[in-house]
Formats: sequence, structure tokens, C-alpha cells
Amino acid sequence: MTGWRGGGDTHVLANAAPPRAIGFWGGLSANVLNMIGIGPFVTIPLALSALAGPAVLLGWIAGALLCLCDGLVWAELGSTIPESGGPYHYLREAYGRERAGRLFGFLYLWQTLLTAPLSIGSAAVGFAQYAGYLVPTLGDGGRVCIAATLCLLNTAILYRKVGDIQKLSLVVTFAVVVAAVWIVLTGVTHFDVATARHFMDAPVSSGKGFWLGLGAVSLIAVYDYGGYNNVCMLGGEVKQPRRTIPMAVLVSIPVVAVLYLGLNVSILGVLPWEKAAHSTAVVADMMQAVHGAWGGTIAVVLILVASWGSALVVLLGYSRVPYAAAADGQFFKAFARLHPRDGFPTVSLLFVGITSAFACFLSLEKLIGMLMVVQILFQYIAQCFAVVALRRRPRIVDAFRMPLYPLPIAISVAGWLYLVATSGVPTMLTAVVAIAVGSLLFLWQARRTRTWPFPR
Repeated sequence: MTGWRGGGDTHVLANAAPPRAIGFWGGLSANVLNMIGIGPFVTIPLALSALAGPAVLLGWIAGALLCLCDGLVWAELGSTIPESGGPYHYLREAYGRERAGRLFGFLYLWQTLLTAPLSIGSAAVGFAQYAGYLVPTLGDGGRVCIAATLCLLNTAILYRKVGDIQKLSLVVTFAVVVAAVWIVLTGVTHFDVATARHFMDAPVSSGKGFWLGLGAVSLIAVYDYGGYNNVCMLGGEVKQPRRTIPMAVLVSIPVVAVLYLGLNVSILGVLPWEKAAHSTAVVADMMQAVHGAWGGTIAVVLILVASWGSALVVLLGYSRVPYAAAADGQFFKAFARLHPRDGFPTVSLLFVGITSAFACFLSLEKLIGMLMVVQILFQYIAQCFAVVALRRRPRIVDAFRMPLYPLPIAISVAGWLYLVATSGVPTMLTAVVAIAVGSLLFLWQARRTRTWPFPR
């Protein structure tokens, strides 16, 4: 694997590495396809239930601004350390590879083993829920089977060289963006002022109160925008990564934010907000209201393509994390195994894909808050301070550096803490317990191997 260079020294992570075959458009499509998955099509009703009235749009905007600031963090880290499994290497290098970085790297791996199957499974479960719109007789058991089968199918599709997957993701991304634009234009051209005014006159307060409601909507928005960092997970397979990774990250966020805001406005200009808040297939209901049954059916088919593509690229990105840890000697050696001909991680891909199929037995709605809070506490806040730590080292001439430093970092940390504080006590406790268990496992392993923080 190509090592990252800083201050004149190079750290070689492994003797073999996947080829660098992903260009800008491939990286951008990996991000956009991840972002425009099933998320907004199932979470818009949840957002309207958390905070009624025009203030819900404020939550979507706040989430986009937070993601843009965090995107600058990812862009700088991804450009500085362009390796597959991105955050694992960012945290190891920033906090000391043989010191606290061992703990942060292990905790990131631990949270990935917990959340990767849940993230991929959530896209698959969303796929199955919308499939139920086409097959009303499909019961809960049928939806679980469809979701699990989708995970296994995607694992089989990804069992090939990454260059072929890049071509597939570009085609699917184009189809998904065209579909999203069509849905937004449908809403704009059939926009009803009276319906929109009814939404604008809705009471701002909700059962949670304004600030808790705003936090809930922003958390949902961040979940939906999530995926702008997917190219960082594939850093070791990106061509000209110091330039390509920042461009792919920072272009994908505003593109998808505009689409999401347009999607919200379109729905709220066609459907009464009360109906939208209680819909299980809100986009299909909107398209059916405008075009009739055929409109709803086509919309569902397009959403199924989007959610399938999202589950595919999320699996592609997460499958590189156990591989990166194993190649670095911090995980089971088998996970560092590459395909002898096509050079992709085999065991790591199969492990993440199969465990994702098991995760499909969980409900979609309960996953979002837990996924986000665990990632915030395990990873996102630590990455903000990782930028600060790495900036104290000799500068890499061609690496990207965020503008207005350190303001984006301060905004990111404040935003993440706000989302955690408004997520609810059960969700916070779950994340804290996960961190405690992961820390104990790390200490047990460190004591057994006589590594930091134990003396040799």
C-alpha cells in the first residue's frame, strides 16, 4: 500500500495494496450514491413529526451547514492521509501510532464492526419497505428476507475489481440524480400555494419543544446527508488522491443539499403536511397525487434503484476498514487477504456483507439515532482534533487545507455535541456503554500483547 508522506518519512502499511483506479467522477458518484439512498424518502415524515412548521426546513439547513464544516475536516484528513479505511489511519497517525492512536484506531474499528452492518442493513430495510408499496401483501417476514437477500446480492456484485464497480456506480448515480430532479420538478410544476401556506401556518412547537425538535431534525438531516465521506474510505484506491478526495467531498455536499431542500419543498407544496408526516412512502404518495397510480409506481421503482445503489457503495466503503486494520497488524490477519487477481479485500468484504444481512432483522426507525450518536462520540469529534494534531507536523505541500481554520472545526464540534445532547438519554447511554466495552476490549488486548499503555 502506498504510504502517506509527511516531514520526509514514509510509513508503509503493507506490501500489497489494491490499485488506484478511482478518479474524480468515480469518487463523486461513490459519495452521491451513498447520500441519495433511502434516507430522505423515509425520514422526511419523521422530521415533520419532530418539528412541525417551517422550522423543519431550518433543521435541514443546519444539518447541511454542519456537514459542510465536517466535510472540510474529512477533505483535509483524506488529502493528508489518502489510505483505504481512512478514519482508522487518521486517528492512528494523529494521536500516535504506538500511543493513544492505538486506542482511537481500535475504537474506530470497534464502532465500525457495530455500525457498518447496521448502516448497510438500514438501506436494505428501507429498500424492502418501499418494495412493500409494489407488493402490498408482503409481510414483515417477506421484507426481512428481501433486505437480507439484497445484502448478500451486493456482496456478490462487489466481489470483483474496483474499476468495474466504478463504472456501475456512475451509471446508477446518473439514473438516481435524474430521478431526484424529476421528482423535484414535478413538485415545483404542481406546487399548490394554499397547501404550502397551510404548512407555513403550522405551529412551530412539537411535543419535544423547539430546541429538542430542531436537534432531532438536524440529526435526521445529518443521517441523510451522510456519505459525503465515502471516498475517504477508499483513499488507497483513488487516483491523485490529494486533489480528488477534497473535490469529491466538497462538491457532493451542496449538490445533495440542494436536491434535499427541493425534495422537501416539492412534497410540502403538493401534500398537506399532516398527510406527509404520517406517510410510509411519502414520495410515492406525492407522485401518485400528481400523476396517478403510474406516477407512484415509477417513483417507487426509482427509489428502489437509489436505495440499492446506496447499500452497494456503503458496503464497498465499510468493507475496507477491517482490511486496513488487518493490514496494519491490529486485526485478524485473514482480513488483510486480497484477491490474487483483482486485488480487492476478500475476507473483509464477505464478513461485512454477511453481518449486514443479519442486521436486516432490526427495525429501520430505531437505528438512525443510535448510529449517528455512536459515530459522533467514537469518531467525528476525535477527527476534528486529529486535524489540529496533524497540523503541528511538517506540512505536506500538495495536501488540501481547509479555509478559515479553525472555525469549521469549532462549528463541527459544537454541532456534534448539540446533536448528542438532544438525542435522548437511552441513545446516549447506548453509545457510552459501547465506548466502555470497546475500551475494555482494547485494554485486554494491550495487556495480552504488552503494548501501550502497558510496559513491554
